[in-house]
Amino acid sequence: MSAFERYLTLWVALCIVAGVALGHLFPTAFQIIGSAEIAKVNLPMAGLIWLMVIPMLLKIDFAALREVGQHWRGIGVTLFVNWAVKPFSMALLGWLFIGWLFRPNLPADQIDSYIAGLIILAAAPCTAMVFVWSNLIKGEPHFTLSQVALNDAIMVVAFAPIVGLLLGLSAITVPWGTLTLSVALYILVPVIVAQVIRKSVLASGGDAALQRLLAFLSPVSLVALLATLVMLFGFQGEQILAQPSVIAILAIPILIQVYFNAGLAYLLNRAAGEQHCVAGPSALIGASNFFELAVAAAISLFGFNSGAALATVVGVLIEVPVMLSVVWIVNRSRGWYERGSPRSAAKVIS
Repeated sequence: MSAFERYLTLWVALCIVAGVALGHLFPTAFQIIGSAEIAKVNLPMAGLIWLMVIPMLLKIDFAALREVGQHWRGIGVTLFVNWAVKPFSMALLGWLFIGWLFRPNLPADQIDSYIAGLIILAAAPCTAMVFVWSNLIKGEPHFTLSQVALNDAIMVVAFAPIVGLLLGLSAITVPWGTLTLSVALYILVPVIVAQVIRKSVLASGGDAALQRLLAFLSPVSLVALLATLVMLFGFQGEQILAQPSVIAILAIPILIQVYFNAGLAYLLNRAAGEQHCVAGPSALIGASNFFELAVAAAISLFGFNSGAALATVVGVLIEVPVMLSVVWIVNRSRGWYERGSPRSAAKVIS
């Protein structure tokens, strides 16, 4: 992890401050930016989202899907937690904390939107950042690559139906046209573009050329993320200044969700006898989120000024420090894990 990535939470916090200040000082400029849209898609935001997402997707080799069978237990746990548990448990937590427990402390007209943002966040499993977390726990690289590739492939077809289902269960009107357009723009198109670029670069210069391109684009991706946050908080500034406690309240279900899903995946892998180097990445992808997609979808569905957009941004704010704490737990518990996992113990003996 580069120094820039290591202090991502600090940069996010600074962008929040800058966005709130700029939105307060130059409201007209932000109104002009917000009006630059076609079919409910904001063009400046779409450009920033693609700059965020495409460099990360360049790391994904979908050919790795043929290696899925080598670690079928870990893959099974990953898919179960990411698609059968995570979105639904977040919907439950959102209803419990936002829709009931803290409801009197939140703006009444934004309750449904906050819950929607949490659901969107949970329905988008993490992609590229998993490689960073996996490297910190010495995770099995082929498993990490294959699980990310498989999750991305599933996300193309499953994201919209799951989000639509859960928004419907939460009694929120589902704008299906906008949701489908968001999937096409922020998942399908970036995946296709990234794979075309990846194959072209590999064909012309090999892996060394790809690594040079990734090294060049990685800062671009992070700068685009920070610019997106400045824009988001430029629109959200007045609401944040009026109710700063909202961010703390939204963080509660997100934190519970992270540790619950990471722990569940970790324990299920141990019970299945999977190796620690597989269980770690499986737990980490279950805990983290593809927040770039979540932010884009929330904006497209509900707008810049929505509680949904704010909820997804809170996920960005706490992602790095929380995931580093999960990495620490996974590393510290390795001895305990391997004492209860026959396959892990056999690997250590060999």
